[in-house]
Amino acid sequence: MDKLVVGSMRRSAGKTSFIVGLIQVLQKQKTFGYMKPFGDRLLYRKKRLWDYDSALIANIFGLKEDPENITIAFEHSKIKYMYDEQATKEKLAEMAANTGEGKDVLLVEGGKDLTHGVSVYLDAVSVTTYLDGGLLLVISGDEDSIIDDITFVKKYVNMKDVNFKGVVCNKVQDVKDFTDIYVDTITEMGIAVLGVIPYETELTYVSVGYLAEFLFAKVLAGENGLNNVAKNIFVGALSANAALRNPLFSKEDKLIITGGDRTDMILAALDSDTAGIVLTNNIVPPPTIISKAKDRGIPLLLVSFDTFQCAKKIDDLEPLVTKDDTEKIQLLGNLVQEHVDIEEI
Repeated sequence: MDKLVVGSMRRSAGKTSFIVGLIQVLQKQKTFGYMKPFGDRLLYRKKRLWDYDSALIANIFGLKEDPENITIAFEHSKIKYMYDEQATKEKLAEMAANTGEGKDVLLVEGGKDLTHGVSVYLDAVSVTTYLDGGLLLVISGDEDSIIDDITFVKKYVNMKDVNFKGVVCNKVQDVKDFTDIYVDTITEMGIAVLGVIPYETELTYVSVGYLAEFLFAKVLAGENGLNNVAKNIFVGALSANAALRNPLFSKEDKLIITGGDRTDMILAALDSDTAGIVLTNNIVPPPTIISKAKDRGIPLLLVSFDTFQCAKKIDDLEPLVTKDDTEKIQLLGNLVQEHVDIEEI
């Protein structure tokens, strides 16, 4: 069984998305297992603690393991109390044996960055050596950040006893330009570039249902439109007439953020190409508006915080893949198939 540990230098580099795409390709010819020893995206479901990424992979691909059984822990303090280095090695070996039993490939996801978990022996480099696997780093950001991260790995990370496969550069704005200018430089450092994946705007969009869950919103109407995808955000802090003259308001699949008492703005949104409306300050609009939203299939999401806070939360939102994002999952598979040297990995 081959073991591949997927790590990153920074949070949100796209490790999970890369793994989803890789599995999409691998499952056509190989069986696979998955584990994420150190969880960093905590979920509480049905009185159990799960890691979001573990639950996502398990649900998308129908893994037999419960998400809670493919993660050791979420907190440094708990791991320090329960495991020393030898016990950590044994636990990892046990988990790898269970999740990888009868599989061709075991994919192991590292923590949020390369140093995460190093004090409790669960950083990506340590996990790679303990499992006798290969390490692949997913590097993303602007071109300068990518080169800085790769150079840092070369100069300061001890890979002497590690089977370091190389890097996949993710979310690259101009693949041809990056390849022409930087790939030879990276290769000359002795680091293999195993893929250059382009930035895809489609992967940054989220469904209204995802927003409802993220904002802990109450859905007042339009439940059948929760799969609508919000591609543009418009904060309705001005009058409806002024909004209608604003070019941003005419964009397709927009999400409107406005107060529940702004009936003029809500009606204008309902009469245009709107994916959903977030109503702030916990103000419920009149029944006629709720009824119209229901007829149009446009979700009304009620939240308690004000318009500024809501806009800030959505701006800070990380557009994670969900199990229902079939188009995104297919896109991730296509990107890995087209832009990554899977055989070399």
